[in-house]
Amino acid sequence: MLKKIKYILIALALISLILCTSGCVIYSPQPASPPSPSAPPAADNTGEHTNPNWTFPSEASQTTQPLPDIASVVSKIMPSVVSVTTQIVIQDIFQREYTESAAGSGVIIDDEGYIVTNNHVVQDSQNVQVELGDGRAFPASIVGTDALTDLAVLKIDAVNLPYAYLGDSDLLAVGDWVIAIGNALGEGVSATEGIVSRLNVSVTVQGNTLSDLIQTTAAINPGNSGGPLVNMAGEVVGTTSVKIEAVGVEGMGYAISVNSAKPIIQELIHQGYVTRPWLGVGLYTVDPFVAAVNNLPVNKGALIVEVAADSPAKTAGLKEGDVIIRFEGKEINTKDDFLQAIHDCQIGQRVEITFARDKDTKTTWAQLQESPPPWG
Repeated sequence: MLKKIKYILIALALISLILCTSGCVIYSPQPASPPSPSAPPAADNTGEHTNPNWTFPSEASQTTQPLPDIASVVSKIMPSVVSVTTQIVIQDIFQREYTESAAGSGVIIDDEGYIVTNNHVVQDSQNVQVELGDGRAFPASIVGTDALTDLAVLKIDAVNLPYAYLGDSDLLAVGDWVIAIGNALGEGVSATEGIVSRLNVSVTVQGNTLSDLIQTTAAINPGNSGGPLVNMAGEVVGTTSVKIEAVGVEGMGYAISVNSAKPIIQELIHQGYVTRPWLGVGLYTVDPFVAAVNNLPVNKGALIVEVAADSPAKTAGLKEGDVIIRFEGKEINTKDDFLQAIHDCQIGQRVEITFARDKDTKTTWAQLQESPPPWG
């Protein structure tokens, strides 16, 4: 009996050590009452605040020299960092609706009120509020979001705002000092210092792989999501996104590198969404369990669960139930493999797709199109 208990305790200890990633948003449930019938619809991008002529503010006048100390860096960047509060309507297990508040962070990137944050900070939100360092609060519109890179751009109606300059994350080296600034635990904007631990890191969060991340020892807590990671010149070099949470794990936070974020930010402001190569399929990862339940001929690959009308996939003859196993000569084991392979292609490129249908293996060709607007 004691031996059996010993094995159980060992198993529980091992489970507690499994790493899990989480976004850095802090949630605060509201009283469990149904939302008012007149509650505003979920915030979405209507294109109202997109600006196809927008460019990053000129950096010609800024200093790129390190500031004398951490306090000087914080003093320079702090006025441009904002607290972001959202409200989300969710359902409990009995399908009863209630409102939950979430706190995140953001950074102002120009004097017209554009703010960079994380997609997961504002995703599915009813409304978004932004509080500036001087205490002023503004409702914010969502200009655009991109789930694949976990980035979003907000807009507030204010001018002459303090804003942060975006630096060059390619100049970072392991061991460089950096500072994470954000609305930690929803208690107001604060700063923590650390170093760059690793560069060009990939982390998978809820099935989505974030790439070109900066790993840092700067303490990152719930509420920090969307806040800036800055270098010793007071320039933004990353956007705080996720951290590793596990028993005994410390100092493993991640920020999206600013050089990866810049083209995404610019595209979100220009048109409200990011343009990528598009095949037009909904996908699900195949594993032995999925294969057995659905009587599939293979136990790995990307299962097509939806084919969009008038899409390249439809034209190529792909159907629901087909399993993609090779794409442009590359083996496909999961849905993420297939999505990454598509994103590595060019719009208009003709691609070779090998798939399993029933007991046959077939090959077809498709010409990738530009991804349609998410609201279209």
